[in-house]
Amino acid sequence: MGDLNQAMIEKYRTNFLKEVEANVEEGEWVKMCMQCGVCSGSCPLGKFWDHPPQELFMMIRAGKRDEVLSSDSMWMCTSCYNCVVRCPRELPITHIMHGLAHYAKRLGLVPESQPTAAFAQMFWDNLMQKGRVNELKLGLKLYFMNGFGDGIKVALKHQKIGMGMLKTGRMSPMEAFGGHAVKDLKGFQSMIKKAQELEDQRIAEHGA
Repeated sequence: MGDLNQAMIEKYRTNFLKEVEANVEEGEWVKMCMQCGVCSGSCPLGKFWDHPPQELFMMIRAGKRDEVLSSDSMWMCTSCYNCVVRCPRELPITHIMHGLAHYAKRLGLVPESQPTAAFAQMFWDNLMQKGRVNELKLGLKLYFMNGFGDGIKVALKHQKIGMGMLKTGRMSPMEAFGGHAVKDLKGFQSMIKKAQELEDQRIAEHGA
């Protein structure tokens, strides 16, 4: 019976499913989805998804590579982990969503004007400068990401929040002059570089 089940699983796996298993974090769990829909029903942004998680998993298993990787659905995940907690099969859905987004980005398939992808890149670039996030610079970039006029409107709308952060020391005007770095910035950058080398090596070994 075990050999028969394994043969059925292998027959069920499409080339794209194999690609996801090899290149997406926790991608091997996709084939375990039983399409119950609890994940999308648990998601606070579920109604805004073009394709909720279980539908993405079905599309992966159906070999719909272009539709999946060009979708902005996986970029909608806010990492609340409601889906992971409630999934009856305990699938690491949040990790798979981020893994799909990361893989699509690596392939240059991020949808144009995708705000979550833009924020992720801003956050990463900000973090890499000093090894810690400069909240003032990151906030200003977010305010003005859609132009000067929109930036002024957003700044005025959230001025009370900004003043509160200033008063409690969560944001300092001194951050505008560079801000504080981690104690071992070179060590931090070396760690990130090594992690990237390992990731590049893994990609080369899997051929994608």
